[in-house]
Amino acid sequence: MEDKRPVGARQARDLVRIAFGPSLVALVVIAAVTLLQLVIANSDMTGTLGAIASMWLAVHQVPISIAGHQLAVLPLLPVLLMVWGTARTTAHATSPRASWFVTRWIVASALGGPLLFAAIALAVIHDASSVITELQTPSALRAFSGVLAVHGIGALIGVGSKLGWRTLGALRLPLWLGDTVRAATAGLLALLGLSGAVTAVSLVVHWGTMHELYAVTDSLFGQLSLTLLSALYAPNVIIGTSAVAVGSSAHIGFATFSSFTVFGGDIPALPILAAVPTPPLGPVWVALLIVGAAAGVAVGQQCANRPLPWPAAMAKLAVASLLAAVTMVVLGFAGGGQLGNFGEVGVDQSTFGPAVFFWFFGIGAVTVVMAGGVRRRPKKVKPPEPVPVAQPNLQDDDEALTAPIPDMADEPEPEPEAEPDRRADVDAGGEPEPQPPPPAQPVRPAPDLEDLEDLMVVDDDIETGPPER
Repeated sequence: MEDKRPVGARQARDLVRIAFGPSLVALVVIAAVTLLQLVIANSDMTGTLGAIASMWLAVHQVPISIAGHQLAVLPLLPVLLMVWGTARTTAHATSPRASWFVTRWIVASALGGPLLFAAIALAVIHDASSVITELQTPSALRAFSGVLAVHGIGALIGVGSKLGWRTLGALRLPLWLGDTVRAATAGLLALLGLSGAVTAVSLVVHWGTMHELYAVTDSLFGQLSLTLLSALYAPNVIIGTSAVAVGSSAHIGFATFSSFTVFGGDIPALPILAAVPTPPLGPVWVALLIVGAAAGVAVGQQCANRPLPWPAAMAKLAVASLLAAVTMVVLGFAGGGQLGNFGEVGVDQSTFGPAVFFWFFGIGAVTVVMAGGVRRRPKKVKPPEPVPVAQPNLQDDDEALTAPIPDMADEPEPEPEAEPDRRADVDAGGEPEPQPPPPAQPVRPAPDLEDLEDLMVVDDDIETGPPER
């Protein structure tokens, strides 16, 4: 159904939806889950607003501090959903022909609304901490920076999906930079997808360990809560599996996991963590390196779709690999942090990014060459040398133009040629050459006698004397 409202009204509606839509949806879901938890636990509603505000900030990777213990390892699934919601609303409101003025308003709305929600959440938590002493107010700088980062990434993805090619043309950048985003996305999806499959297979292999972790609670509601919490933390575990697959390592406190060595330690009682390998390490975990190689092949295939000369082809592959490595580093940083008494949880950042870049660029380069993504430069054809054209002698032309024209009357008349003397030939004893006969005269017809009589003059017709004066 066509919207017949004025353009200004539609734009105002879109800006309001961008500013408050994703944050409001997240707030409603968090409030419903929190109230359900409190009702099932038969708890009073004291500090409900503070708990809702703390969970809303936790969605934006703001650490939660309870009774002096900091929970900085927050689930990645809500964060990814928030980024996706912001990107979707901004992309829906951005037109490919939109002016930069309208685009700036869209980005400002995507950031301004969540920052307002963050200020309100900090005020609510500060008020609730006076009632619940265990709840501590997070740092304002950390809260605003987290909200700004999450919604800024979403707005950049949404607006860039509509204005990416236009921005490249305006900045006079090579158009193959737009293909690097697709290649990096293909590599990331391949790496994360295969790592997720490995995680699922590992859960099946370690089914007994997962059953023991579920045994920490006997109630159905507790087991459902553990299942929901495991689903929220599944992206964190997949990121750790990706680090192991590219040759880096992941750690939970003192427990360290890699494709070559495993050091045991205490881990939280979360069913999803049953997927981690246990010592002694079998040779099957070394096969995880195939995951990194397969992701590199995916990047190379995408870069080879449009063949380029080898410098541009290698530059496109390098940019795509670097973009994928930076994205994985950001995800690894967001999925780690301090986990109470367990210590630091996350991946080895010093080797994670370089390992991703190495696999994507090394295997991708071989794939680009084998898939025909390198195009030879056409040979430069020398233009034919110009044929020299004789230039006219202007001096001779000037003399010819200025020379006087001779008078034809001054020239002597040609003398008539003398006829050959044929008598000299006869005297010399030779016979004269035969002369051609004279041309025949036309025979005139005889005159008629009657006409002759008309021509006769008689004496009577002649006057005898002079005329009278």
